[in-house]
Order: sequence, then structure tokens, then C-alpha cells
Amino acid sequence: MKENNIYFGADYYPEHWPRDRWETDAKLMKEAGFDAVRMAEFSWEKMEPEPGRFCFDWLDEAIAVLDSHGIKTVLGTPSAAPPAWIIEEDPEILPVNNLGIRMGFGGRHHVCMTNKNYRKHITRFVTAMAGHFKDNESVIGWQIDNELGNGHLENDVDIFRTHELCMCEHCRANFQNWLKKKYGTIENLNEAWGTVFWSQTYSDFRQIPAPKITPTSHNPSLLLDWKRFSSDLVIDFQQMQIDVIRGVCPDRFITHNFMGFFDKTDYFRLAENLDFVCHDQYPCGFWADDVAPVSDLAAALDLTRGFKDKPFWIMEQQAGPAGWETFGRTPRPGQLRLWTAQSVARGADAIFYFRWRTCLFGTEQYWHGVLPHRGVPGRRYDEIKQTVAQLRPVMEKIRGVKDRADAAILFSYEQNWALEIQPHHPDLDYISQVKKYHKYFCDKNIPVDFISAETDFSGYRLLIAPLQFLSFDGVAEKLKTYVSNGGHLVLTMRTGVKNENNVCLSDAPLPGSFGELTGVEILDYDCLREFGVRVSLGDETAGTAQKWCDIIDLNGAEAIARYADEFYKDSPAVTANAYQNGRVYYVGFEPDERLMSAIVDIISAKLGIKPISGAANGVEFVRRSSADGNYYFALNHSDRPAKITPNPGWEAVLGSDTLEPYDVAIFYEKVYNA
Repeated sequence: MKENNIYFGADYYPEHWPRDRWETDAKLMKEAGFDAVRMAEFSWEKMEPEPGRFCFDWLDEAIAVLDSHGIKTVLGTPSAAPPAWIIEEDPEILPVNNLGIRMGFGGRHHVCMTNKNYRKHITRFVTAMAGHFKDNESVIGWQIDNELGNGHLENDVDIFRTHELCMCEHCRANFQNWLKKKYGTIENLNEAWGTVFWSQTYSDFRQIPAPKITPTSHNPSLLLDWKRFSSDLVIDFQQMQIDVIRGVCPDRFITHNFMGFFDKTDYFRLAENLDFVCHDQYPCGFWADDVAPVSDLAAALDLTRGFKDKPFWIMEQQAGPAGWETFGRTPRPGQLRLWTAQSVARGADAIFYFRWRTCLFGTEQYWHGVLPHRGVPGRRYDEIKQTVAQLRPVMEKIRGVKDRADAAILFSYEQNWALEIQPHHPDLDYISQVKKYHKYFCDKNIPVDFISAETDFSGYRLLIAPLQFLSFDGVAEKLKTYVSNGGHLVLTMRTGVKNENNVCLSDAPLPGSFGELTGVEILDYDCLREFGVRVSLGDETAGTAQKWCDIIDLNGAEAIARYADEFYKDSPAVTANAYQNGRVYYVGFEPDERLMSAIVDIISAKLGIKPISGAANGVEFVRRSSADGNYYFALNHSDRPAKITPNPGWEAVLGSDTLEPYDVAIFYEKVYNA
């Protein structure tokens, strides 16, 4: 990583404010303990008001004012917001939605990523911008675009689940070329997709559509490849800009701000050519009814840490109530400090608050920043100033260090995409299922990593792989090797159902290629539409199976839980199978929270996986290591005081064993290496 310092800062938009305000802002940032800002990611028109006339002088001046107060700059490439003159020159840069309607200028990401003219504009502009700032020592690095993949809305509903990229004829042609490269011949594609169904056989790649709205449903294989194509397109779009910047100023870091579980782009692949990744953390955005559950916040941070298996930056940390047309909740006193500490505890080496000052105009005039509209410091500023002063000394000790975990959760964008296309149960959701398993570890204060199928599994004692719906060449064998060498693996319902082309397998009973590993056969299944099925562990009912039940026949495995209802009463619900030096568990349903805890408790106890500290109601414990010891963060997410019991040998660094509402305590434990 080219930048291994820690930073506190804000996302700053000097172009929104009079020049004579910049000095005041810089002084207030310095007094708050800030030493970095991100700028310019939406400022293309300000930097190029007409074709070929570059105006970087205002940005030079803003950078200089900030640097005079010890504040460095991260520059964002402004490809998310092309100016009106570019669209006027080529209206086909505007995206086409899934209804076939070309969308209008305005908002942001109003672009077609395949448009060659737009790509020429980006290459031309980023080359000029990078060339202008390449020798400016105050510029420490670059952010590519902003929240890539966060395109236009399919319909005006769930903001995080309805984004689609452009479906214009340029994108359709690129999709066809992508398919031709993948399959080689149209005959291969027809065979892979099963296009004989509903007379969808193609005689030429040029016949294949972008998946606009149809009277019924598209072929699931086409839809999955469209999602893969869209992800690859975003990755290529980013790489185009990375190549320009690396060629012009190779000594600066390059990053991008990810969005947790946003699912339109494979973030593991998007992260590959970045020096490190950033994340935007909004615990109570305007799309939510209240603050997100603690485990959801933790899961987003743990997933971000997993993209490159190392610490990350927070490029946008919530600083106030969020709002566009509607508002989210106002952070309670102490919550900004709490959320910042949680980000640091789970792997952040830098925190940038969004935004510095609440804007007076535009879509985000109610997305509140560190300062209110008036620009006068208040409660939020004071709390953040205190937070920076308290956390910086600890961050100096832990920077660049990734904590260890004995357990991991296998996360796959392709599994998610396939289940988005055919979720089976209306409420069955891959990401929600993954989060349920993560919640167990979060609630128990047990460290856990998110990993991809490319990760080396051998360092983990327990690996949970939910909903392995698609079977990929090599993954089943890799999991067999992991278990053979002593690993413990948890597989779940709907494992081994399809091949990588999203076509059902028929050469073996479910769970397909995982049958030998699990020691079970799935005889039948039941979609639980309006009810649950009780599950018993021993003689007691332990909880309820939700949404789905696999009806299991033992083929070498043993039953550790059984169904207590329906025509499959007393048949196995959870099984365990000894496989060479390891063990495989199969969970044939989605557990409720009580049942989830009971099942994973059994597995964790067998492996000796223990919490880092005893649980306390509403208190999250997180460990982050340093070179010679461990730091333990105790985070009270409750609106009530909490009493905790630090482990023997823990030395208080911040706070005490009594936590006020939304309070934070940090403890240090010396580790003596033999």
C-alpha cells in the first residue's frame, strides 16, 4: 500500500462556498484534528467549463490553503458527473433504462459506460488532471469516480436493490461481444443457456437482447450473464482511469469508495488493482427507518476488510442526518463517536466524514455534514473533534494491521446474482442469509472474516458457505481439500443446484458435487410460504425453519437436528459428516435467530472457538491487533448505560468498565511473544 499513514478528514466542496470562506474552513478542520480532505469528484464543469479549457487554478488555490494548515488532499476523478456540454455534444452518452427510455441529464451517473465518445472524454480529462497535479506534494492520492455501479434507478423503489446500468444499443453490442468472447460460437451459447425453451434459440449473437422488460421473464442464464457483463463493465471502466493515473503519477495511491453489500459489481475483483479500498458507512441513511442493526454495520465493515484482506479507509462516514427528498434519523449524542470507533475497530486506518459543511443547494442540501448550513461549529463538530483526539493515539499503534480470525464466511456475488434472478421464496435473499450467519459471530463477539473463493481457506478452522446454489469448477474440490486437511465446513440448503450457466444439474442427486462431502442426499424440498417448521435438537424444540426445508436422506452423515412438523417430521434437518480429517455440516433450511445460535454454538464449541470477551447486552466487543499487543474496543450501541467486565490483563486506554449510552471504551492487552 502506497499510503500507510492514518488520517482524519472530511469530504470538502470548496466550489460550493465563497473564496473568503476557505481559510475559515481550513482553520476549523485543523482545530478538529483533521489532516486530509477528498475533493473534486463531482467538479468536472468547474474544472473544464467548455471543451479543452481547463481551469484548475481554483483547485490549486484550495489545495494550497488547506496545505498551509497541514491538510493533504485526495482528488476524485469526476467521471460520475459529466457537464451539460458533453451531453449536448453527444446525447447518446445518456443511459437507457430497462423500459427502453433514454434518461435525462441531471442527478449523477447519467452516463453510458460503453459510449466511446464518453470514454474518450474521460481519458482526455483524467490525463490532463493527473498531469496538472502529478508534482503537487499536497495531493497524496486519487479516488476513481464515486460509488461505481451506483447508476440510475430501474424503478423508483429500493435505492440499493434496483440500480441497473445502461441498456442502450451500445451496451447491447458490447454485451454481445462479451458473450462471443466467452462462448466462442452461437451454438455453444444456445447449448449453455438451453435456448430451446420457449423458442429462444439464436442464430447469431446480434439477435441477443439487453434484458429490457418483457411480457414474462427472461432466460435465467441470459440474466446471470448480463449481471456478470455489467460487473465486468464497471471494472473495465475503473481500470481505464487507473491506467491513465498510473502512467502519469505512479507514486500516488489509487482507491475507490465501495458501498458495503451493494451488489451490482463484484467488489473482490474491483479491488484487485487498487492500492487499498474505501467504504462509505451510513448507519442511518435516509432510506432506513432507523439506525441499522449493529451486526449489519459490522458486516459491511468486515466485508470491506475482506476485499483485499487488509485494512481500509472510510471515505464517507456519516456526520449528521442524511436526506434527499426525505430524512433519516439524527444521530444521537455519542453516536458519531461510536460509529467512528466501530469503523476503526473493524479495520479502518482513515476516517473522512461526509460532508464538511451542509450544502445550501442541490439534491443533497439536507445531507448534513460536520458543520450545519450556517457553517458555525456545534454539537456534531465538538463530538467529532473529541473523537479524533481520543482515537488517533490508538490508531497510530494499530495502523496497517489486520486482526486474525478463526472463522470465515464465503461470499460470492455470482451466487447472489443467481438467487436474485430466482429467489425461490419471495423473501429468500442471499445477502440477508449471509448476514444472519455473520450476526451470530457479531452477537457472540467472535472475530470473523468474509472471503472469496479465491482466498486460501487453510488458515481458518471454520468456514461457512451459505447457499452454494451454483457449482463452479474447482470450488467443490477446493472445499474438499480444506475439509480433508482438517477444516470444518458449513453448507446450507440449495447447495449444488445449478452449473455456472444457471442451468439445473441432473447428473447426481442434490447437493450435486457436494454429495460425497456432506454425506447426504436431498430427496425433496418444501418452500415455506406462510408458515415455519419447528426443528428439534435432541428432545427439545430449538427453533423454527424458515422459508425453505430440504428433505434429507442420510448417506453416511449423522443427524444432529430433525424436523418436528409436516410430512417430513423426524427426518434430518441438520447433519454432520466426518470427511477424512475434517467435518462437514449441512443445514437444510434458513434458521431463525434462536436456532441459528443453537446450531453454530454446537459447532463452535467442538472447535474451541470462543468470544474475545463475555457478551453484555448491547455492547459490541472487537479486537484489533498491534505489533506487540491487542486493543479491545467495547462499543455500547444501546441508549442505556452498560456495565462490562474486562478480561484479566486488560488495561484501560479510554473509558472504563461503565459505559454510558452510545459510549466507547478501549483496553490494551500486552502480548508476550515466545
